[in-house]
Amino acid sequence: MDNVIIIGSGPAAHTAAIYTGRAELKPRLFEGFMAAGIAAGGQLTTTTDIENFPGFPEGINGQELMLRMRQQSVHCGATIETKTVTKVDLQKNPFQIFADQTMYESAAVIIATGATAKRLDIKGQDKLWQKGISACAVCDGALPIFRGKKLFVIGGGDTAAEEALYLTKFASRVYMVVRRDVLRASRAMQNRVLNNDRIEMLWRSNIIEAIGETQLTHLKIKNNQTQQEQTLEASGLFFAIGHQPNTDFIGNQLELDENGYIRTQPGNTKTNLPGVFACGDVQDHVYRQAITASGTGCQAALEAERYLSERNEQ
Repeated sequence: MDNVIIIGSGPAAHTAAIYTGRAELKPRLFEGFMAAGIAAGGQLTTTTDIENFPGFPEGINGQELMLRMRQQSVHCGATIETKTVTKVDLQKNPFQIFADQTMYESAAVIIATGATAKRLDIKGQDKLWQKGISACAVCDGALPIFRGKKLFVIGGGDTAAEEALYLTKFASRVYMVVRRDVLRASRAMQNRVLNNDRIEMLWRSNIIEAIGETQLTHLKIKNNQTQQEQTLEASGLFFAIGHQPNTDFIGNQLELDENGYIRTQPGNTKTNLPGVFACGDVQDHVYRQAITASGTGCQAALEAERYLSERNEQ
């Protein structure tokens, strides 16, 4: 039986592995095999240049950053399994974790499976993903390729409004592509967007094609009411239509919020089940940054260590 099993492969998971490894808990980490359609390392592996992670003044490639975290986890004593967890039994301790038809038992579990950005079916998006197309304006919007350029945001909620406003710091102009004729964002956010002269609204519109060879250069947009199509110059396209937390394998064993994110206690990473902890984007739908994920990974590791210590004493 393991002391602690960590499910996930992003910054939260590897930070938890580093801390529990240094605490000599011999953690076992399941990094998954194309879990949620993303390679081990999580969403950062789909990001090219990362300029806002401390310690890398010149920036660092997302895949390289996650490879370094993985190497550090192993160096600190973690065992990494390239297997996808398909189900868990958290109703009794030791907890049971099932991966590739094998069952593992653990006294504590840290869930760090993240959340996957929702995308639309747009022609050309796969070819140009991270070549002008992104799902995080805060992560990527300040990159040199976007500065002084025309940028587009898809969505009409608070997240889309916030990302459009953020992009106005760098773009020559920001366009919000909204499929309806109203915004779903809160009244305050609507006012900020509609009163910003650097943001232009494209109402009742859908993007039907992303155009470019090695980098996004244009977008083909269709008006849902008139059926008219136009091709506009574009250097950046940002999806802001929400994320899907990767919690399907949990079933209904943990308390989730209305959007499917794992509920944790205020100020820590404890779930409603003792011995089960959640960290990173699977429980954070507000910040969704690598550095905040790492912070909660540290919290989860320290809380798991404390839980195991108290359990052994009892």
